[in-house]
Amino acid sequence: MDKITDRQLFDHVKEHYGAEPEYLWKRTPDAAVLRRSDNNKWFALIMTVQASKLGIGSDRRVRILNVKCDPLMGGSLIKKEGYFPGYHMNKQAWISILLDGTVPEEEVISAIDISYTLTG
Repeated sequence: MDKITDRQLFDHVKEHYGAEPEYLWKRTPDAAVLRRSDNNKWFALIMTVQASKLGIGSDRRVRILNVKCDPLMGGSLIKKEGYFPGYHMNKQAWISILLDGTVPEEEVISAIDISYTLTG
């Protein structure tokens, strides 16, 4: 499966929500926040972390997407390959999604759209 790129994600959120990535931290210059323009709330965070931080038995670095999620849906999703409790976020309300091609592009885009709605 092809992995979804940051550019594809950013193009989608710009086209549908007018959001642009914000790079807030010097320490992690590739970490991008996406936030709603109406209430300034984050609806997505894209970053690179060590796979071991997600419970994957590896020290490789992986690109992830953190999105807000309904707790019931999140509980089901984290049982699927490529989904994890939200890294560095409220694990009841956020999930992390691997952006390495494990999760199909359509599911990643759908998760962003749901997160945007939930943060409204």
